Amino acid sequence: MTGDITLNVLWAALLGYGFGSIPFGLILAKLAGKGDIRQQGSGNIGATNVLRTGSKGLAAATLLLDLAKGFVPVWLAGMWFWQDMGWAALFAVIGHAFPVWLGFKGGKGVATNAGVSFALAWPIGVAYAIVWIGVLAISRISSLAGMSAVVAAAVMAFVLGIPTFAKVLTLIAVLVIWLHRENIKRLVAGTEPKVGSSK
Repeated sequence: MTGDITLNVLWAALLGYGFGSIPFGLILAKLAGKGDIRQQGSGNIGATNVLRTGSKGLAAATLLLDLAKGFVPVWLAGMWFWQDMGWAALFAVIGHAFPVWLGFKGGKGVATNAGVSFALAWPIGVAYAIVWIGVLAISRISSLAGMSAVVAAAVMAFVLGIPTFAKVLTLIAVLVIWLHRENIKRLVAGTEPKVGSSK
């Protein structure tokens, strides 16, 4: 029994990491002739930096695909070994942040964690989306909206009384906030760029 549980955890983690590590922003930008987005803007591979190429369509596609790569592995894990959905969730975000294909230098996990949140429980995803969109609309600062949303997801899991998901989402929130440490410094200094501006 213990061996089966351990194997399920491994498969769930590999499933999450495999999907999460696909660098959609980089792939789409190169296919569209925008070059290597890691060499421009923030150097990130996410939708916000893709937007800095001037293509809203590419940015929207990146956002949706980054959402999907968080949602799909958690949803599949829920069907195949539901007790270990949390591992798929955690490693989907880890895969996005540290993809083996890019020398473990990826994105910051905000969009991927949105997909993860919807897959774990739709009320968590709704809370995530409301806070993300609301803070972004008010502040126009992507990093602030993202960090607020990941915290909201963890809080909602606690409110719903799902401790397993709450613990996983708390770990993810800590990771995402740590990945935003340079953004936090700029927020404190008042120099963090707003959506639509160049870095």
